[in-house]
Amino acid sequence: MTTIDQSGAFPLGARTVKRLGYGAMQLAGPGVFGPPKDHDAAVAVLREAVARGVNHIDTSDFYGPHVTNRLIREALAPYPGDVVIVTKIGARRGEDGSWIPAFSREELMQAVHDNLRNLGLDALDVVNLRAMFSVHGPAEGSIEAPLTILAELQRQGLVRHIGLSNVTPAQIAEGRRICEIVCVQNQYNLAHRADDALIDQLARDGVAYVPFFPLGGFNPLQSSTLSAVAARLGATPMQVALAWLLRRSPNILLIPGTSSVAHLRENLAAAERALPDDAVDELESIASSVSA
Repeated sequence: MTTIDQSGAFPLGARTVKRLGYGAMQLAGPGVFGPPKDHDAAVAVLREAVARGVNHIDTSDFYGPHVTNRLIREALAPYPGDVVIVTKIGARRGEDGSWIPAFSREELMQAVHDNLRNLGLDALDVVNLRAMFSVHGPAEGSIEAPLTILAELQRQGLVRHIGLSNVTPAQIAEGRRICEIVCVQNQYNLAHRADDALIDQLARDGVAYVPFFPLGGFNPLQSSTLSAVAARLGATPMQVALAWLLRRSPNILLIPGTSSVAHLRENLAAAERALPDDAVDELESIASSVSA
């Protein structure tokens, strides 16, 4: 059985988690909306992830909505003592599956309580505030008002730790003046390297960086270089992309998602993939070609 211990570990709030975790977003239906295509398979993926040592699970009650959290509760509760569940708030879903900003006091409080209820928890380990000034990526705008509300919920004991998602360096700096920020979750991968300097700064400060969409997400990265390196190493492109991220910086925590047990096992095997220097050099060229 593949062991993910080789991925190493890094602090996330008061706990330390293995650097290779699992993201539950893909357990919902198409477009992260509605129920899963195969309910039993979704439950099996979650149980397999924990059985293989995963102790960092990323989710949100707006996945579905409510779908992934209820699946997590069904599959894993009562939760193993070392499992850290990270959720996020700041958005809601329209009846058509659209993503709508939800930053009002009432919406944020309801989101925290929805997460608590559907996960079956008395307190949330980590809650990421997702900035929604742009659905497609970070955009400037003050997060002081919503983050102050989330910090109030933390003082009430409903939230243990706070993170930020889809944010700019300026918003992170603003957030750290309001409360402790234990993680930042942004898009980052071989081709999208805008956060390079930010990752290094957070590493120096002991803050976790959690990249999503390691292969480009809804628009998967099409790279002949990545495919060629993967073929030469006898690996999948996803394994190589994940192995590169693990090597990139020790504060990077990975949350690859899948609705397939077979793909889950393939992804977790990235922990055992050591990339030779020449392969890393080739992979580094992908960002340059994309920017060009």
